[in-house]
Amino acid sequence: MKEKILKLLAWQLKQLARLTLSKYQPSVVGITGNVGKTSTKIAIETVLGSERRVRSSPKNFNNELGLPLSVLGDWDSTEGGIRFWTKVIFTSVKNCIVRRNDFPEVIILEYGVDRPHDMHYLLSIVRPQIGVVTAVGEVPVHVEFFTDPEGVAKEKAKLVQQLPATGFSILNRDDAYTYAMKDGTRSHVITFGFSEKAEMRIINFSNFLEEETGHSGISFKLDYAGNIVPVKIGGVLGRTAAYASAAAAAVGLTFGMNLVKIADALSNYREPPGRLRVIPGIKGTVLIDDTYNAAVMSTLEALDTLASLHPKRAIAVLGDILEIGKYTMSAHEDVGRRAAKCADIVVTIGMRAKFIAEGAKKAGMPKQKIFSFDSLHEAGLFLEEHVRKGDVILIKGSQAVRMEKIVKTLMQSPHAAKDVLVRQSRVWLAKPGMYE
Repeated sequence: MKEKILKLLAWQLKQLARLTLSKYQPSVVGITGNVGKTSTKIAIETVLGSERRVRSSPKNFNNELGLPLSVLGDWDSTEGGIRFWTKVIFTSVKNCIVRRNDFPEVIILEYGVDRPHDMHYLLSIVRPQIGVVTAVGEVPVHVEFFTDPEGVAKEKAKLVQQLPATGFSILNRDDAYTYAMKDGTRSHVITFGFSEKAEMRIINFSNFLEEETGHSGISFKLDYAGNIVPVKIGGVLGRTAAYASAAAAAVGLTFGMNLVKIADALSNYREPPGRLRVIPGIKGTVLIDDTYNAAVMSTLEALDTLASLHPKRAIAVLGDILEIGKYTMSAHEDVGRRAAKCADIVVTIGMRAKFIAEGAKKAGMPKQKIFSFDSLHEAGLFLEEHVRKGDVILIKGSQAVRMEKIVKTLMQSPHAAKDVLVRQSRVWLAKPGMYE
């Protein structure tokens, strides 16, 4: 019965979204990929929002219900229930009859793909004019529902295959699967990345973290057709934000913005909670909170970011990476090998993360520097006791592991958790993690 109701609701939202798009004719930017979708969405909103009315999908509204809901209005994703959906449908019908003068000129949507045919359905609701593909990677998330990474890439490629000839494909030049999508689209292609062959190229990238003041951020330059502009973004670390900024800059160009204005807008870019954000920790430590979720690619990137800061002592606290199917053991061991190079101490939480510990051992990391735990509580107690002033601590794991609870244990001001950590709603707080 519940499944039938959800199908009916999805159908109603789909029809209302189509009617709304037909009435208001906004430009639509669609984003897909296995890492960096939300960061890229926020960067694009930051750039385009400096000159236009823009709406982006809230949180992870990227499925058969969330995508049309993002088209229909700014809705609170934590509400739900009969009264909420009745309000959505009533308001959406009204907006289709009585024209709103404040309807956004641009809508930015995430297209989430978990299984084969997901993209086809989402595109039947909304077909964008601009498609952005962040990265797929050698071991993409949700690969357990596909035969191989090529299957994931093929499904995500449908986004740019369906773009009009007058549209634009914004593709990551550094990711082989993503760059290959250029051959399957009739739209104009703009590439971005660190590669010398990228059209929107990132150069002179660096992370900075001032332990005394707590100031952190990234700086880099964007080079497009020989025009070079500097960009500095505070409160964020890692190359993911630079990739997001470059993709946003490419989108800005398609809307006629100049590179100087784009760079100026990007200075206001801020990452959402749980994405390589710096938080003061207990005992004079610094926490790098990357607990929103974890893919193999993003975990390796987070470890590289930790190493780039050259701290007195680097500690990597890593939980399970989920939804990678047959790659589970080998991918976790690869992460462990990278962790051995980037961290002085490795702490793992969870059954799968024990393979991270094994990978670190195989890479030559001393056993006395590797600690594995079966619960968040045990790991938290260990870390509270053993961290010391000057430590920089990276904390990362898949959403279901709830690694943000480790951050709350170690942060200097845990009373501020609701404002700075992910998953702090009443619903999430009542839901236990895998390793409570």
